[in-house]
Amino acid sequence: MRKRKENLTGYVFVAPALIVFLVFVAFPFFFSLFLSLTEWNFLSGWGGIQWKGLENFAKLAGDQNFRQAVVNTVIYTVATVPVSILIALVLAYVLNGKVYLKKTLRLAFFIPYISNMVALAAVFKFMFRDDGIINNVLLNVFHLQEVPRWLSNSELNKIPIILILIWTAVGYELIVYMAALQNVPKELYEAGKLDGATGFKQFVHITFPMISPTTFYLVVVRMIAAFKVFSAINIITLGTATRGNTSLVVEIYQDAFQSYKFGYASAEAVVLFAIILAITLFNFWGQKKWVHY
Repeated sequence: MRKRKENLTGYVFVAPALIVFLVFVAFPFFFSLFLSLTEWNFLSGWGGIQWKGLENFAKLAGDQNFRQAVVNTVIYTVATVPVSILIALVLAYVLNGKVYLKKTLRLAFFIPYISNMVALAAVFKFMFRDDGIINNVLLNVFHLQEVPRWLSNSELNKIPIILILIWTAVGYELIVYMAALQNVPKELYEAGKLDGATGFKQFVHITFPMISPTTFYLVVVRMIAAFKVFSAINIITLGTATRGNTSLVVEIYQDAFQSYKFGYASAEAVVLFAIILAITLFNFWGQKKWVHY
């Protein structure tokens, strides 16, 4: 009887989390999977759902906008993930030593991560305006005859978007790296000094291998985040992203909530899920070769 009550108590504690999972994760996932096999204009109501099988996925293969969105998303990922992780690692290594105002600097780098993305994007948009700070520097310091139109050029739009993603990511990665560096046993550095290892050799042969699990974690997390970039693009382009600067998530949003093609947008979402899943599985497979636990 007592054991039965304990089991019932356990189910009661687990039930809220299970309900949240079923309502906000499992149901949307399987419903999107179902919609990806249909054609549905949201304005037509539930009766407008028409079964199409794999037709949406066949259309995706020849959709130039979708393929460009994939390419742009890969560009955002490649341009932001390695750069932000490298910057965070260097900053964490420096701040882990004896640095004046360490806590203040750590807070300053962390603030962009916890700040509202809309506000941050608005700041960058102001900086990259035709008469903004960036162009004023190019005109008055570098004396350029003609300055770039960052916000009106769909290709140049990528630069402020990439900078926003890097700036917001560095703070979080910095904190995580600093925690990892503080857990590296000091005895290893002392042993390295006795063997004549310089600071650089200590970093390569001691520090980097010891924090490789942290690097692996950050690579996986930041790649997933980069594939889901939306707010920065939407603010910089005022919701009018084109083929030159769109991303997969923006493309899904436009097809679903502007064109009301929920079936087609769901097919795009399924492909996005498959890409993120493949990247994650590949990273977990590769960790056996370069992650040291």
